[in-house]
Amino acid sequence: MSQYQRIEHTFSPVYDEHSKTLILGSLPSVKSRENGFYYGHPKNRFWQVIASIYEREVPITIAQKKELLLENKIALWDVIQSCDIIGSSDSSIKNVVPTDINIILSQCKINKIYANGKTAGKLYRKYSLQKTEINIIELPSTSPANAVYSLERLIKEWNMIKSR
Repeated sequence: MSQYQRIEHTFSPVYDEHSKTLILGSLPSVKSRENGFYYGHPKNRFWQVIASIYEREVPITIAQKKELLLENKIALWDVIQSCDIIGSSDSSIKNVVPTDINIILSQCKINKIYANGKTAGKLYRKYSLQKTEINIIELPSTSPANAVYSLERLIKEWNMIKSR
């Protein structure tokens, strides 16, 4: 039987003073934590989606991923600072300590916040909305667990982040 594990978010948000769009996930997956950066599972389609929307090559290195985000004025972080979780299962999340999203909001002019999936949206509304007073727009998860969405369909849905 799987056991709950207390997970602490270990990597910093990606943003700079030019960031206008904030994308929030829930918490880094086991693979992302092993790789030390966001969306590190080889089957997660996040980097393919962002690269396609902005007509860029899919980034490989952490430096390339940061560059892709920052050159397109995107900030990236997660809603959860720490929680109890079984593996990478969002449905098992409990005992949440949220990240302080105002760290980003106080340093750049974010005009839109997007959730990468329903869990991130739900957790944001529960823990952060009252503090930030900025509504979140839920986008379909880029996780391989979201098999209902093809890469093409994800790109079509996520394209809205470009119109700002």
